Amino acid sequence: MASGRMWRTGAVRLGGLAAALAAALAAGSSRALAEWKPVEGKIMTQWAQQVSPDQALPEYPRPTMVRKDWRNLNGLWDYAIRPKGEGKPEKFDGRILVPYPIESALSGVGRAVTPDRKLWYRRTFVLPAGWKGQRVLLHFGAVDWEATVWVNGREMGSHRGGYDAFTFEITEALKGEGEQEVVVGVWDPTDAGQQARGKQVLEAKTIWYTAVTGIWQTAWLEPVPQAYLAGLRVTPDIDKGQVEVRVSGQVGAAGHTVAATALSEGKPVAEASAACGAAAVLKIEKPRLWSPDTPFLYDLKVVLKDADGKSVDEVSSYFGMRKMALGKDDKGVLRLCLNNQALFQYGPLDQGWWPDGLYTAPTDEALRYDVEVLKKIGCNMLRKHVKVEPARFYYWCDKLGMMVWQDMPSGDAFVGRYGEPDIVRTPESARQFEAELKALVEGRYNQPSIVMWVPFNEGWGQYDTARITELMRGWDRTRLVNSTSGWADRGTGDVSDVHEYPGPGLPTLEAKRAAVLGEFGGLGLPIAGHTWQDEKNWGYRQYGTPQELSQAYQTLLKQVPVLIAQGLSAAVYTQTTDVEIEVNGWLTYDRAVLKMDAGAMAEVNRRLYQPAGSVRVVVLDARGGEPKWRRVEAAPGPGWEKPQFNDKDWGEAAGAFGAEEMPATPVRTKWTGREIWLRRSFELPKAQLGEAFLTILYNGEAEVYVNGRQAAVLDKNSGGGYQHVALSDQVKAGLKAGANTLAVHARQEKVGYIDVGLVEWVRP
Repeated sequence: MASGRMWRTGAVRLGGLAAALAAALAAGSSRALAEWKPVEGKIMTQWAQQVSPDQALPEYPRPTMVRKDWRNLNGLWDYAIRPKGEGKPEKFDGRILVPYPIESALSGVGRAVTPDRKLWYRRTFVLPAGWKGQRVLLHFGAVDWEATVWVNGREMGSHRGGYDAFTFEITEALKGEGEQEVVVGVWDPTDAGQQARGKQVLEAKTIWYTAVTGIWQTAWLEPVPQAYLAGLRVTPDIDKGQVEVRVSGQVGAAGHTVAATALSEGKPVAEASAACGAAAVLKIEKPRLWSPDTPFLYDLKVVLKDADGKSVDEVSSYFGMRKMALGKDDKGVLRLCLNNQALFQYGPLDQGWWPDGLYTAPTDEALRYDVEVLKKIGCNMLRKHVKVEPARFYYWCDKLGMMVWQDMPSGDAFVGRYGEPDIVRTPESARQFEAELKALVEGRYNQPSIVMWVPFNEGWGQYDTARITELMRGWDRTRLVNSTSGWADRGTGDVSDVHEYPGPGLPTLEAKRAAVLGEFGGLGLPIAGHTWQDEKNWGYRQYGTPQELSQAYQTLLKQVPVLIAQGLSAAVYTQTTDVEIEVNGWLTYDRAVLKMDAGAMAEVNRRLYQPAGSVRVVVLDARGGEPKWRRVEAAPGPGWEKPQFNDKDWGEAAGAFGAEEMPATPVRTKWTGREIWLRRSFELPKAQLGEAFLTILYNGEAEVYVNGRQAAVLDKNSGGGYQHVALSDQVKAGLKAGANTLAVHARQEKVGYIDVGLVEWVRP
């Protein structure tokens, strides 16, 4: 278990917020605090103590397009829950702290909203005097799922989609002076609907979490001139040494132009102008490239000018000069390349849930903390799993140097694991999914940290895979597309992605797609006092102590370099933190405890970025030919695994063995019985091997022996690809020059398969 203040800085139960509440009272917030307190009963993060009605995510919410003048609408709103068919309520039920979801502790409410109910919000505000004569925009970072907005009783419009920002111009609805009223009505079907929802369910269990309803990102007001910059699209090109800046959306009258300036450490380095709608191309001399090790960001100033050259609007932004593409290494293997150099990518499946705020981090500091921890333990990438974060999360990834694979939140029906075709969505479901998918790409386009889009996960909601892949490529040609992470591969996209628990595993190498391990690991350890519930926590694999967990993690990670040498380009470990009853995290759910020593984790993780080395095949598995085995399906006599055992009565057959075709290699000998025993000999020129690994493809249970010494015991918890099991020193001590024996016993229940080989990893 890690020690030090970074990891153990104050996980608290709700009672631990008393000091923070008392401090806020002393600061003059007594009325607001009397109307709000967190819901009791669950663990909280240390940052919950910093939350109050006047300190609810106060930071500017859109770092890629900043204006100086704005007003945050986070804070206390009135709320009501009513039957779905009813209109705006006359009376409200109480007060809710926006932008924390109503189901969360930090909302102060902690109530569920079922699909037959609707959630209502109301608050008032007064416009600053300096905003007169300007347009006023009302922004919402995200509202889950369908939102309708009224200002002073006038309907502004509706928006569907739980993860993308939306804006209404409310100028015409505003009164000349005094209080203005905004009302928001929200309906969310959660898992009773077909919409994108990610891990949310009405009844949480195992890997499914508490539903989130309503406003869960910052709501804010912004004044703009009559002609204004509505959006930016910034595209770097390191090969040409330039960055393209294009204004998107409403910009006002014809004849306006855009002037863009790039700055490095405060000094201008490039300028360009263009007509509105055209691209301003800035030439960057000797560009400083963005990478996880050197996450350099250029500042960007964009000015809108009228026909007379007068500046009428200005925004500030930033960009990173980086390129994500596929390329071959010196051995001709296709790799993920950052800035034209092969770079192995490693990091966690990142769910982005919080015990106190659910979808919403308690503070901006908390968002930053997760990224800082991942950097400290040696990660250069995270996969943001079936959730889209607020823009400030990606800002911290941009600034601190963390590559991001961005999933589209999943929804609708499921594709089975093997063989089933894509689902057929209703036209309405397809239109909505594609609208939200495009909003994701356009809304996060300017974040240099995002290097890959993932439209589908494990077949969930997967339809028209090839068409969706090409749609995404059309929207964004600067990033790779992982068509589907795990399971229902259709041969499309830029990567072949497998999931192996615990793994690790390697998909079959291809000429046009890089091989990645989209999920593996899942090693679980509940830490008493830091779990969502005290008992019946869940993990893919459970361990009893931090020492046991650390040993298992070290064993797991030491297998990855041999896969890298064979062609693996990335690996995603499950996962950053525990989430509710799932305890597979490196960190506890409250972020108070890192379950393993940070230094030891960093050491083993950073080995993955070293040169790949090479792999020497010692015993061929079925991927490389038709290996011959002695085999029998009736129980042999004692000592069957030992070299001296007489197997002359066993039959001979070619591997691999199975009841039907396997996912990673062809079945050459049918095996339909309950058990099978296999033996083969192999030659060694000398009685030693370096770092050696069994390559094993199986489904069921298996045990493997080398010269009579047990080398592997494999249970039913298998994925669909080859696993690599390191030979222990004890097993390697039993090797000899000349003939050696490999023996296997496999069991299956209904459909099984088995294939075994042996390789040696040669360090670079």
